[in-house]
Amino acid sequence: MSAAATVELVTNTMASGGDAVARDAQGKAVFVRGALPGERVRVSLLSDHAKYAVGRIVEVVEPSPDRIAAPCPEVARGCGACQWQHISVATQRQLKSQFVVESIERSGVECPDPDPVVELTPWAFRTTINAAVHKGRAGFNRARSHDVVPVDGCLVAHPRLEELLVDVRYPGARSVLLRCGARTGDRLAVTTPTRLQLRLPEDVHTEFVHEVAAGHSWRISARSFFQTRADGVDALTGVVAAAADEMGGPSTAVDLYSGVGVFAGVLAARGWSVTAVEGSHSAVEDARVNLRGSDVTVVGADVTKWAPDRAELVVADPSRIGLGSTGVDVVAATAARRLILVSCDAASLGRDAALLRDAGYALSAVTVVDLFPHTFRVEVVTVYDR
Repeated sequence: MSAAATVELVTNTMASGGDAVARDAQGKAVFVRGALPGERVRVSLLSDHAKYAVGRIVEVVEPSPDRIAAPCPEVARGCGACQWQHISVATQRQLKSQFVVESIERSGVECPDPDPVVELTPWAFRTTINAAVHKGRAGFNRARSHDVVPVDGCLVAHPRLEELLVDVRYPGARSVLLRCGARTGDRLAVTTPTRLQLRLPEDVHTEFVHEVAAGHSWRISARSFFQTRADGVDALTGVVAAAADEMGGPSTAVDLYSGVGVFAGVLAARGWSVTAVEGSHSAVEDARVNLRGSDVTVVGADVTKWAPDRAELVVADPSRIGLGSTGVDVVAATAARRLILVSCDAASLGRDAALLRDAGYALSAVTVVDLFPHTFRVEVVTVYDR
Protein backbone atom coordinates (compact mmCIF):
# COMPACT_ATOMS: atom_id res chain seq x y z
CA MET A 1 0.00 0.00 0.00
CA SER A 2 0.97 3.62 -0.31
CA ALA A 3 -0.32 6.80 1.25
CA ALA A 4 -3.29 8.28 -0.68
CA ALA A 5 -4.40 4.79 -1.79
CA THR A 6 -8.00 3.80 -1.07
CA VAL A 7 -8.79 0.31 0.21
CA GLU A 8 -11.80 -1.56 1.57
CA LEU A 9 -11.20 -3.13 4.98
CA VAL A 10 -13.05 -4.84 7.82
CA THR A 11 -12.16 -3.59 11.30
CA ASN A 12 -11.86 -6.16 14.05
CA THR A 13 -10.87 -4.39 17.25
CA MET A 14 -10.38 -0.98 18.85
CA ALA A 15 -6.98 0.39 19.88
CA SER A 16 -6.60 2.24 23.17
CA GLY A 17 -5.74 5.40 21.20
CA GLY A 18 -9.35 5.50 20.00
CA ASP A 19 -8.96 4.22 16.43
CA ALA A 20 -10.42 0.99 15.07
CA VAL A 21 -7.89 -1.54 13.74
CA ALA A 22 -8.15 -3.52 10.50
CA ARG A 23 -5.70 -5.78 8.67
CA ASP A 24 -4.81 -5.35 5.02
CA ALA A 25 -4.22 -8.24 2.59
CA GLN A 26 -0.64 -8.59 3.84
CA GLY A 27 -1.70 -8.62 7.50
CA LYS A 28 -0.45 -5.12 8.30
CA ALA A 29 -2.42 -3.21 10.94
CA VAL A 30 -4.34 -0.21 9.65
CA PHE A 31 -5.59 2.30 12.22
CA VAL A 32 -8.85 3.88 11.12
CA ARG A 33 -10.15 6.94 12.96
CA GLY A 34 -13.93 7.14 13.12
CA ALA A 35 -14.57 3.42 12.63
CA LEU A 36 -15.95 0.81 15.02
CA PRO A 37 -15.01 -2.85 15.35
CA GLY A 38 -16.84 -5.10 12.89
CA GLU A 39 -17.44 -2.47 10.21
CA ARG A 40 -16.63 -2.72 6.51
CA VAL A 41 -15.18 0.64 5.48
CA ARG A 42 -13.51 2.30 2.52
CA VAL A 43 -10.37 3.97 3.78
CA SER A 44 -8.06 6.59 2.32
CA LEU A 45 -4.53 6.00 3.59
CA LEU A 46 -2.90 9.03 5.17
CA SER A 47 0.44 7.40 5.98
CA ASP A 48 2.03 4.01 5.43
CA HIS A 49 4.81 2.71 7.69
CA ALA A 50 6.77 -0.52 7.89
CA LYS A 51 4.55 -2.12 10.52
CA TYR A 52 1.30 -0.15 10.32
CA ALA A 53 -0.69 2.34 8.30
CA VAL A 54 -3.10 5.15 9.22
CA GLY A 55 -6.24 5.97 7.30
CA ARG A 56 -9.48 7.93 7.37
CA ILE A 57 -12.93 6.77 6.40
CA VAL A 58 -14.18 7.61 2.93
CA GLU A 59 -17.34 5.50 3.21
CA VAL A 60 -18.91 3.21 5.80
CA VAL A 61 -19.99 0.28 3.62
CA GLU A 62 -21.42 -1.91 6.40
CA PRO A 63 -21.95 0.02 9.67
CA SER A 64 -21.87 -1.41 13.17
CA PRO A 65 -25.21 -1.52 15.02
CA ASP A 66 -23.46 0.61 17.66
CA ARG A 67 -22.83 3.47 15.19
CA ILE A 68 -24.94 6.60 15.70
CA ALA A 69 -25.05 10.02 14.04
CA ALA A 70 -22.80 12.43 15.91
CA PRO A 71 -25.18 14.70 17.90
CA CYS A 72 -22.91 17.75 17.77
CA PRO A 73 -22.85 19.72 14.47
CA GLU A 74 -19.29 20.86 15.22
CA VAL A 75 -18.04 17.30 14.54
CA ALA A 76 -19.20 17.58 10.93
CA ARG A 77 -17.37 20.92 10.67
CA GLY A 78 -14.11 19.22 11.66
CA CYS A 79 -13.85 19.63 15.46
CA GLY A 80 -11.58 16.85 16.72
CA ALA A 81 -12.20 17.21 20.45
CA CYS A 82 -14.87 14.49 20.77
CA GLN A 83 -13.45 11.52 18.87
CA TRP A 84 -16.25 9.09 19.75
CA GLN A 85 -19.54 10.88 19.17
CA HIS A 86 -20.29 8.34 16.44
CA ILE A 87 -20.42 5.55 19.07
CA SER A 88 -23.36 4.95 21.40
CA VAL A 89 -22.56 5.91 25.00
CA ALA A 90 -23.18 2.36 26.27
CA THR A 91 -20.69 0.98 23.74
CA GLN A 92 -18.14 3.68 24.63
CA ARG A 93 -18.21 2.45 28.22
CA GLN A 94 -17.83 -1.18 27.19
CA LEU A 95 -14.81 -0.29 25.06
CA LYS A 96 -13.16 1.65 27.88
CA SER A 97 -13.57 -1.24 30.29
CA GLN A 98 -12.15 -3.53 27.61
CA PHE A 99 -9.12 -1.22 27.13
CA VAL A 100 -8.33 -1.41 30.82
CA VAL A 101 -8.61 -5.19 31.12
CA GLU A 102 -6.58 -5.80 27.94
CA SER A 103 -3.82 -3.41 29.01
CA ILE A 104 -3.48 -5.03 32.43
CA GLU A 105 -3.51 -8.58 31.05
CA ARG A 106 -1.06 -7.65 28.28
CA SER A 107 1.39 -6.67 31.03
CA GLY A 108 1.19 -10.19 32.46
CA VAL A 109 -0.94 -9.28 35.47
CA GLU A 110 -4.13 -11.20 36.18
CA CYS A 111 -7.03 -8.74 36.08
CA PRO A 112 -9.99 -9.27 38.40
CA ASP A 113 -13.44 -8.74 36.95
CA PRO A 114 -13.95 -4.96 36.82
CA ASP A 115 -16.69 -3.38 38.88
CA PRO A 116 -19.53 -1.85 36.83
CA VAL A 117 -18.46 1.33 35.03
CA VAL A 118 -19.42 4.42 37.03
CA GLU A 119 -21.72 6.26 34.62
CA LEU A 120 -21.89 10.06 34.60
CA THR A 121 -24.00 12.38 32.48
CA PRO A 122 -22.52 12.60 28.96
CA TRP A 123 -23.59 16.19 28.14
CA ALA A 124 -22.87 19.70 29.45
CA PHE A 125 -20.36 18.44 31.99
CA ARG A 126 -16.95 19.93 31.19
CA THR A 127 -15.94 22.58 33.70
CA THR A 128 -12.39 22.90 32.33
CA ILE A 129 -11.68 23.55 28.65
CA ASN A 130 -8.30 24.16 27.06
CA ALA A 131 -9.29 25.86 23.83
CA ALA A 132 -7.13 26.88 20.90
CA VAL A 133 -7.58 30.40 19.53
CA HIS A 134 -7.57 31.49 15.88
CA LYS A 135 -7.98 35.18 14.98
CA GLY A 136 -9.40 35.83 18.42
CA ARG A 137 -12.00 33.04 18.33
CA ALA A 138 -11.86 30.04 20.63
CA GLY A 139 -12.18 26.56 19.19
CA PHE A 140 -10.64 23.10 19.00
CA ASN A 141 -8.06 21.46 16.80
CA ARG A 142 -9.10 19.49 13.77
CA ALA A 143 -8.37 15.77 14.11
CA ARG A 144 -4.64 15.04 13.61
CA SER A 145 -4.00 18.69 12.82
CA HIS A 146 -2.93 21.97 14.37
CA ASP A 147 -5.66 23.75 12.40
CA VAL A 148 -8.18 25.43 14.69
CA VAL A 149 -11.91 24.97 14.14
CA PRO A 150 -13.77 27.88 15.83
CA VAL A 151 -17.02 26.60 17.34
CA ASP A 152 -20.51 28.04 17.63
CA GLY A 153 -21.41 25.72 20.50
CA CYS A 154 -20.22 22.68 22.44
CA LEU A 155 -22.54 19.96 23.74
CA VAL A 156 -20.10 18.78 26.40
CA ALA A 157 -19.19 22.23 27.77
CA HIS A 158 -20.80 23.27 31.04
CA PRO A 159 -23.39 26.02 30.36
CA ARG A 160 -21.34 28.48 32.47
CA LEU A 161 -18.53 28.18 29.90
CA GLU A 162 -20.64 28.46 26.74
CA GLU A 163 -20.46 32.27 26.55
CA LEU A 164 -16.69 32.30 27.18
CA LEU A 165 -16.12 29.68 24.49
CA VAL A 166 -18.44 31.04 21.80
CA ASP A 167 -19.05 34.76 22.30
CA VAL A 168 -15.94 36.23 23.95
CA ARG A 169 -12.98 37.13 21.73
CA TYR A 170 -9.31 36.69 22.67
CA PRO A 171 -7.28 38.83 20.22
CA GLY A 172 -3.56 38.04 20.31
CA ALA A 173 -4.00 34.74 22.16
CA ARG A 174 -2.81 31.30 20.99
CA SER A 175 -4.94 29.45 23.53
CA VAL A 176 -7.24 30.06 26.45
CA LEU A 177 -7.98 28.07 29.61
CA LEU A 178 -11.63 28.27 30.60
CA ARG A 179 -12.82 26.96 33.95
CA CYS A 180 -15.97 27.21 36.03
CA GLY A 181 -17.36 25.92 39.29
CA ALA A 182 -20.43 23.87 38.42
CA ARG A 183 -21.78 24.28 41.95
CA THR A 184 -20.52 27.78 42.73
CA GLY A 185 -20.97 29.60 39.41
CA ASP A 186 -17.39 30.94 39.47
CA ARG A 187 -15.76 31.46 36.06
CA LEU A 188 -12.15 31.88 34.94
CA ALA A 189 -10.39 32.68 31.66
CA VAL A 190 -6.60 32.78 31.25
CA THR A 191 -4.89 33.19 27.87
CA THR A 192 -1.51 32.25 26.48
CA PRO A 193 0.27 34.60 26.27
CA THR A 194 -0.99 36.31 29.40
CA ARG A 195 -1.24 40.06 30.00
CA LEU A 196 -3.39 40.67 26.95
CA GLN A 197 -5.92 43.48 26.98
CA LEU A 198 -9.18 41.53 26.94
CA ARG A 199 -12.83 42.45 27.37
CA LEU A 200 -14.14 39.75 29.68
CA PRO A 201 -17.50 39.63 31.49
CA GLU A 202 -17.21 41.30 34.89
CA ASP A 203 -17.66 38.09 36.84
CA VAL A 204 -14.78 36.24 35.14
CA HIS A 205 -11.70 35.68 37.30
CA THR A 206 -8.10 35.29 36.13
CA GLU A 207 -6.48 33.77 39.23
CA PHE A 208 -8.71 31.05 40.72
CA VAL A 209 -12.23 29.68 41.08
CA HIS A 210 -13.97 27.70 43.79
CA GLU A 211 -15.78 24.41 43.33
CA VAL A 212 -17.78 22.24 45.72
CA ALA A 213 -17.19 18.51 45.39
CA ALA A 214 -16.88 15.50 47.69
CA GLY A 215 -18.58 17.53 50.42
CA HIS A 216 -15.91 20.25 50.49
CA SER A 217 -15.16 23.62 48.93
CA TRP A 218 -11.93 23.74 46.88
CA ARG A 219 -9.88 26.70 45.70
CA ILE A 220 -8.47 25.93 42.26
CA SER A 221 -5.89 28.27 40.75
CA ALA A 222 -5.49 28.68 37.01
CA ARG A 223 -2.25 26.67 36.98
CA SER A 224 -3.55 23.89 39.25
CA PHE A 225 -4.97 20.59 38.04
CA PHE A 226 -8.54 19.70 38.93
CA GLN A 227 -10.80 17.06 37.42
CA THR A 228 -12.99 18.39 34.66
CA ARG A 229 -16.30 17.77 36.42
CA ALA A 230 -17.52 18.00 40.02
CA ASP A 231 -19.62 14.84 39.82
CA GLY A 232 -16.50 13.05 38.62
CA VAL A 233 -14.67 14.16 41.77
CA ASP A 234 -17.61 12.85 43.80
CA ALA A 235 -17.38 9.50 41.99
CA LEU A 236 -13.60 9.10 42.28
CA THR A 237 -13.48 10.06 45.94
CA GLY A 238 -16.37 7.69 46.64
CA VAL A 239 -14.42 4.75 45.18
CA VAL A 240 -11.22 5.78 47.00
CA ALA A 241 -13.02 6.26 50.33
CA ALA A 242 -14.71 2.87 50.07
CA ALA A 243 -11.36 1.16 49.40
CA ALA A 244 -9.80 2.98 52.37
CA ASP A 245 -12.69 2.03 54.66
CA GLU A 246 -12.13 -1.66 53.86
CA MET A 247 -8.84 -1.49 55.76
CA GLY A 248 -10.54 -1.07 59.11
CA GLY A 249 -9.92 1.94 61.32
CA PRO A 250 -8.09 4.97 59.87
CA SER A 251 -4.35 5.28 60.41
CA THR A 252 -1.54 6.98 58.46
CA ALA A 253 -1.80 7.69 54.73
CA VAL A 254 0.21 9.29 51.95
CA ASP A 255 -1.41 11.10 49.02
CA LEU A 256 1.04 11.22 46.10
CA TYR A 257 0.51 13.74 43.29
CA SER A 258 -2.03 15.28 45.63
CA GLY A 259 -2.96 18.33 43.57
CA VAL A 260 -5.17 20.80 45.42
CA GLY A 261 -5.72 18.22 48.16
CA VAL A 262 -8.90 16.38 47.22
CA PHE A 263 -8.04 12.82 48.25
CA ALA A 264 -6.04 13.99 51.26
CA GLY A 265 -8.99 16.07 52.43
CA VAL A 266 -11.47 13.23 51.99
CA LEU A 267 -9.25 10.81 53.92
CA ALA A 268 -8.60 13.35 56.69
CA ALA A 269 -12.35 13.86 57.08
CA ARG A 270 -12.59 10.10 57.71
CA GLY A 271 -9.96 10.19 60.46
CA TRP A 272 -6.76 9.48 58.54
CA SER A 273 -3.52 11.35 59.27
CA VAL A 274 -2.27 12.25 55.80
CA THR A 275 0.94 13.46 54.18
CA ALA A 276 0.12 15.07 50.82
CA VAL A 277 2.99 15.35 48.30
CA GLU A 278 2.74 17.56 45.21
CA GLY A 279 5.29 19.13 42.86
CA SER A 280 3.19 21.98 41.44
CA HIS A 281 3.75 25.20 43.39
CA SER A 282 0.31 26.48 42.46
CA ALA A 283 -1.44 23.30 43.61
CA VAL A 284 0.56 23.22 46.84
CA GLU A 285 -0.58 26.74 47.70
CA ASP A 286 -4.18 25.78 46.93
CA ALA A 287 -3.89 22.64 49.07
CA ARG A 288 -2.60 24.61 52.03
CA VAL A 289 -5.68 26.82 51.80
CA ASN A 290 -8.08 23.94 51.18
CA LEU A 291 -6.73 21.70 53.95
CA ARG A 292 -6.20 24.31 56.64
CA GLY A 293 -7.30 22.91 60.00
CA SER A 294 -7.28 19.26 58.89
CA ASP A 295 -4.83 16.52 59.84
CA VAL A 296 -2.85 16.84 56.60
CA THR A 297 0.79 17.78 56.16
CA VAL A 298 1.25 19.33 52.71
CA VAL A 299 4.71 18.74 51.23
CA GLY A 300 5.84 20.66 48.16
CA ALA A 301 8.20 18.21 46.45
CA ASP A 302 8.83 16.18 43.32
CA VAL A 303 7.25 12.84 44.23
CA THR A 304 10.07 10.86 42.61
CA LYS A 305 12.66 12.66 44.78
CA TRP A 306 10.71 12.65 48.04
CA ALA A 307 12.04 10.59 50.96
CA PRO A 308 8.96 8.53 51.84
CA ASP A 309 7.31 8.31 55.24
CA ARG A 310 5.99 4.94 56.35
CA ALA A 311 2.21 4.65 56.03
CA GLU A 312 -0.58 2.11 56.05
CA LEU A 313 -2.24 3.48 52.90
CA VAL A 314 -1.06 5.26 49.75
CA VAL A 315 -3.32 7.05 47.27
CA ALA A 316 -1.63 8.11 44.04
CA ASP A 317 -3.06 10.15 41.16
CA PRO A 318 -0.18 10.62 38.69
CA SER A 319 -0.28 12.26 35.28
CA ARG A 320 -0.93 10.30 32.09
CA ILE A 321 2.57 8.77 32.12
CA GLY A 322 1.69 6.89 35.31
CA LEU A 323 3.83 6.07 38.33
CA GLY A 324 6.70 4.49 36.42
CA SER A 325 9.50 2.68 38.19
CA THR A 326 10.51 5.66 40.35
CA GLY A 327 6.96 6.26 41.53
CA VAL A 328 6.50 2.57 42.34
CA ASP A 329 9.75 2.69 44.33
CA VAL A 330 8.31 5.53 46.41
CA VAL A 331 5.11 3.55 47.05
CA ALA A 332 7.08 0.46 48.07
CA ALA A 333 9.30 2.49 50.40
CA THR A 334 6.25 3.52 52.44
CA ALA A 335 5.62 -0.21 53.20
CA ALA A 336 1.90 0.56 52.79
CA ARG A 337 -0.51 -2.35 53.10
CA ARG A 338 -2.71 -0.93 50.35
CA LEU A 339 -2.27 1.34 47.32
CA ILE A 340 -5.20 3.04 45.60
CA LEU A 341 -4.05 4.16 42.16
CA VAL A 342 -6.05 6.65 40.07
CA SER A 343 -4.95 6.34 36.41
CA CYS A 344 -5.96 8.35 33.36
CA ASP A 345 -4.33 6.18 30.70
CA ALA A 346 -4.90 2.48 30.07
CA ALA A 347 -1.42 1.85 28.66
CA SER A 348 0.45 3.41 31.60
CA LEU A 349 -1.88 1.57 33.99
CA GLY A 350 -0.81 -1.74 32.45
CA ARG A 351 2.86 -0.87 32.89
CA ASP A 352 2.29 0.28 36.49
CA ALA A 353 0.36 -2.91 37.35
CA ALA A 354 3.36 -5.02 36.28
CA LEU A 355 5.82 -2.84 38.21
CA LEU A 356 3.65 -2.98 41.31
CA ARG A 357 3.36 -6.78 41.04
CA ASP A 358 7.15 -7.00 40.94
CA ALA A 359 7.28 -4.75 44.02
CA GLY A 360 5.02 -7.13 45.93
CA TYR A 361 1.57 -5.59 45.37
CA ALA A 362 -1.31 -7.73 44.09
CA LEU A 363 -4.11 -6.16 42.06
CA SER A 364 -7.42 -6.73 43.85
CA ALA A 365 -10.01 -4.34 42.35
CA VAL A 366 -10.65 -2.32 39.18
CA THR A 367 -13.26 0.43 38.71
CA VAL A 368 -13.62 2.51 35.54
CA VAL A 369 -15.19 5.96 36.02
CA ASP A 370 -16.48 7.45 32.75
CA LEU A 371 -15.20 10.99 33.29
CA PHE A 372 -14.77 11.79 29.59
CA PRO A 373 -17.74 10.63 27.48
CA HIS A 374 -17.36 10.87 23.68
CA THR A 375 -13.57 10.46 23.92
CA PHE A 376 -11.34 7.41 24.26
CA ARG A 377 -9.92 8.79 27.52
CA VAL A 378 -10.35 6.58 30.56
CA GLU A 379 -10.21 7.19 34.30
CA VAL A 380 -9.77 4.07 36.41
CA VAL A 381 -9.23 3.34 40.08
CA THR A 382 -7.24 0.20 40.87
CA VAL A 383 -6.53 -1.24 44.32
CA TYR A 384 -3.38 -3.19 45.24
CA ASP A 385 -2.60 -5.06 48.44
CA ARG A 386 0.84 -5.91 49.69
